[in-house]
Amino acid sequence: MMTRIFQAGMLAAVMLLAGCVAPQQHVDYTAFRESKPASILVLPPLNSSVDVAATAAVLSQATLPLAESGYYVIPVGVMDETFKQNGLTTADDIHGLPATKLREIFGADAALYMTVKEYGSKYAVVASSITVSIDAELIDLRNGAKLWSGSKQVVQAGNNGGGLIGMLVQAMVDQVVNTLSDRSYGVAGMTNQMLLSAGQPGGILYGPRSPRYDTQ
Repeated sequence: MMTRIFQAGMLAAVMLLAGCVAPQQHVDYTAFRESKPASILVLPPLNSSVDVAATAAVLSQATLPLAESGYYVIPVGVMDETFKQNGLTTADDIHGLPATKLREIFGADAALYMTVKEYGSKYAVVASSITVSIDAELIDLRNGAKLWSGSKQVVQAGNNGGGLIGMLVQAMVDQVVNTLSDRSYGVAGMTNQMLLSAGQPGGILYGPRSPRYDTQ
């Protein structure tokens, strides 16, 4: 019985880690290169996960990789306050606004729409892990055209050892620590960096503030 539990746990861990690797798809950058966006408005992400903290955690760490990639990014505080003053407080309502309206309000060339698919820790028999999965689309606010889309999942597995009993105990400890310390926030930052940093395979192009602009 214990052997079956061990095998099931190991299989679950392998399958979970395998989810980190996805086949690279061809990305058509024609519209992106023609648009030449210089400024980006990051919208509050939609949240399909069970953790209510996911939207804030992902949003707060999404602007840095875009700025480092050569874009002017509308400050999150300015974006949030502007929407509140106009009675828009949920990501669903904000995502439903016309692109031309967002352009009129913020003056940005493009907007980043994100959806958090997974966020948080999981306990699976002998392994506790943290998973963050994000989908993203960059939309031209001048004409509504899709410039780029991508997705990224990061799984951070616990470090278990000391035989089966040790693995079971460590997995439970990891789950408690993950929940209390919100390690998911750090993993969300890693996911944003991998998804939104220019120069990644299938990632966004460098912006006009980058010395590597027009090199891709």
